[in-house]
Amino acid sequence: MMNQEIIAKAAEVINNGTPEWKDRFCALALIDEKGYPTASTVSIARADGIKTLSFGVSLDNNKARRAGKNNRASVCVNSPNFNITLVGTVEILTDAETKKETWCDGWEKHWSGADDPNFAVLRFSTERYNLFVGWESAEGVL
Repeated sequence: MMNQEIIAKAAEVINNGTPEWKDRFCALALIDEKGYPTASTVSIARADGIKTLSFGVSLDNNKARRAGKNNRASVCVNSPNFNITLVGTVEILTDAETKKETWCDGWEKHWSGADDPNFAVLRFSTERYNLFVGWESAEGVL
């Protein structure tokens, strides 16, 4: 199978979830203050296939602090039927339009709303990928 077909399958998984992966959680690894990768579970708020994934974060949170000091990151989305590993960079977005577009129901327990000054969007942009979807694999650079 060609890489583009596997990328399309991975994009479908990320954009729409699957029966065994309906909550759209993934592991986000950022570099900590001592130079080590530190992974945490986050939910994907918005995605453009494997190209970009967005997450809600608090500006006073470790994820935002780490991303502000070192923008290199990795995301791993997995289940027994797929493993989608992406490597790239993150940026912290605080503009009102992006925050409003990314806002998800249920986040009220963390922030007062999309206009909460502590709410920000962490946007991950993929540079390279390693995909295992539908018993097919592909790796490459976007």
